[in-house]
Amino acid sequence: MTATLFHGIGHLYTGDPEREEIADAALVVESGAVVWVGEAADAPLADRNVDVDGRAILPGFVDSHAHLVFAGDRSAEFAARMAGRPYSAGGIRTTVAATRAATTPALAANTAALVSEMIAQGTTTMEIKSGYGLTVEDERRSLEIASAFTPETTYLGAHVVPDGDPDRYVRLAAGPMLDACAPYAKWVDVFCERGAFDEDQTREILAAGLKAGLQARVHAGQLGEGPGVRVACELGAASADHCTHLSDRDVDLLAASGVVATLLPGAEFSTRSPYPDARRLLDAGVTVALATDCNPGSSFTSSMPFCVALAVREMGMTPLEAVRAATRGGAAALRRADVGTLRPGARADLVILDAPSYVHLAYRPGVPLVAQVWQAGRRVV
Repeated sequence: MTATLFHGIGHLYTGDPEREEIADAALVVESGAVVWVGEAADAPLADRNVDVDGRAILPGFVDSHAHLVFAGDRSAEFAARMAGRPYSAGGIRTTVAATRAATTPALAANTAALVSEMIAQGTTTMEIKSGYGLTVEDERRSLEIASAFTPETTYLGAHVVPDGDPDRYVRLAAGPMLDACAPYAKWVDVFCERGAFDEDQTREILAAGLKAGLQARVHAGQLGEGPGVRVACELGAASADHCTHLSDRDVDLLAASGVVATLLPGAEFSTRSPYPDARRLLDAGVTVALATDCNPGSSFTSSMPFCVALAVREMGMTPLEAVRAATRGGAAALRRADVGTLRPGARADLVILDAPSYVHLAYRPGVPLVAQVWQAGRRVV
């Protein structure tokens, strides 16, 4: 087995709470995992050396919320919003129609292109949802495609109610559709929001998913305060996502339950909506994650560095808090202990920045600072 020593690291963000940052650092990777981390002066010998010449290293980003299996374009909708039309979730149906009409190879190719974009920008772990099929076969097909790219697949048959009887659709989503999708999914999610699914419908679908062996996550509080956070906490969901509009009770529930608040600033950027108050959540002791919400309607970005910059500029987070949320926070939202950190035993997913510190992700927004990306100890960018 070959051990690789990364040295000449100007600044290492490990994501390890016991030693989160190390200056003039080194790390050793072997068999796809991190085996040693510390000061360069104490580094052990290795079979191979990689000199990063003063650059910063951090864990690969963990994007715990993305909708990548779709077809079609909604740029006209975006242009209309920028001209003053308010955002609603209704445009999802436009993507549903295009996705249903697309061939499986076309959907897989588009998903592959988006995954490649993510990896090139430092994302080494991503979640992918269904939700643009909304028929038994189209949801199953979407998750089968997603499962070729990540183990973090989410059944989101409860994205919106297509035309027809809402109660009948809930029975479908909690029954035959779930049965067809569960073999390809790890998670079950519901868009608990006005215009989508109410509290009782959300609870019914999530409960059915849990009974089928899936784990829960919830779209909550994007368009207004609602029951999503409460349901997420009651059912032991891994995360409540969006969390743009929260009551004081919601914040208290998140803090007490350990449910991760996954914030998606790309959605607020793209919809001209108020940003989540990350400072309020962090001060209450809530675990916060950042994710792209990459989708064709409300957040068509695949860039975690962009989301880090938005979180610092618009959401009251420090650069350290934002990077922590984009790595260790995302891992917590996926209940993963093997990613999001660079401590011994973790998977050797790392990003080398063409900058001396992760602070440059917010300090130089929009600049392509990702110089190298390694997954499981193998360079992929």
